Amino acid sequence: MKFLKLALVGAALVAANTAVQAGPTFDAIKKKGFVQCGTNTGLAGFSAPDSKGVWTGLDIDMCRAFAATMFGDSTKFKVTPLTAQQRFTALQSGEIDVLVRNTTQTMTRDTSLGLLGVAVNFYDSQGIMVRKDSGIKSAKELNGATVCVQPGTTTELNLADWFRANKLTFKPVVIEKLDEVVGAFVAGRCDAYTTDKSGLASSRSSLEKPDNYVILPENFSKEPLGPLVRQGDEQWFNVVRWSFFAMLEAEEYGITQKNVDEMLKSTNPNVQRILGVTPGMGKNLGVDEKWAYNIIKAVGNYGESFERNIGKNTPLRLERGLNDQWTKGGLMYAWPIR
Repeated sequence: MKFLKLALVGAALVAANTAVQAGPTFDAIKKKGFVQCGTNTGLAGFSAPDSKGVWTGLDIDMCRAFAATMFGDSTKFKVTPLTAQQRFTALQSGEIDVLVRNTTQTMTRDTSLGLLGVAVNFYDSQGIMVRKDSGIKSAKELNGATVCVQPGTTTELNLADWFRANKLTFKPVVIEKLDEVVGAFVAGRCDAYTTDKSGLASSRSSLEKPDNYVILPENFSKEPLGPLVRQGDEQWFNVVRWSFFAMLEAEEYGITQKNVDEMLKSTNPNVQRILGVTPGMGKNLGVDEKWAYNIIKAVGNYGESFERNIGKNTPLRLERGLNDQWTKGGLMYAWPIR
């Protein structure tokens, strides 16, 4: 009997210690009724408004997923467009709840800004774009060139490092706003324009004659892009992380926006946990058990989001590459929902 009492006390303590502890950001979001997302000011395929002012893109789909998890409604989010220099201050100050602005995860940003990188939703590299009629085939031909670049980014540092390592010189033309830096490049104020290769493809797709510009083959750096949150709210951190992992897991197990209702009948225990047929995962997050179902029903899985926004049948024409599932040679490997 004494052993039984001790066991019951121990179980009670474990339950108390593992109960969801609501954090300040999580509570504030619940109270105001929407997620405030910090995004790019307009990067086609990732975060940009259409002709009706509706924001779409790979990063916007992340915002929709967070809203679906928190409220069961993927429309309950608002967008705060931010420049590269504004983004971290906006998150630190509480102006936004999460930053989904094609931001590179680095050690410095993860350890010195009071912020946390959550996951990588796009593996990228920095590249450089030139006019096709320049005849330039390699970045190593750009010695002495003027290069358009945005301030407040890892891009500036990577550019300087790469040119120095290759014993080349360049003159930076630093312009803060995305549309203005692209405009300067098109107008001929600089010989080349550098940013993440996904950003180059996005900017090129929006130009009047995109085929007049080429992205050179060199990769200047690793650029793992993904959402950031403030430190100090593990529950909100978990919502952001697992919302993304749910989209990845859904793709891995063949759960799509079209078949998600049919998949509720699946006998696969992994699918049952993802869709909330087997309860517990939602409780652990402090949200509805159908949180992942709500994401997939409204937004789709990661592969669907990728192909819809930036895939080979879009103006960006991007292949999955490193952003394919781990089972297909990519780096997308979700932690298991169990």
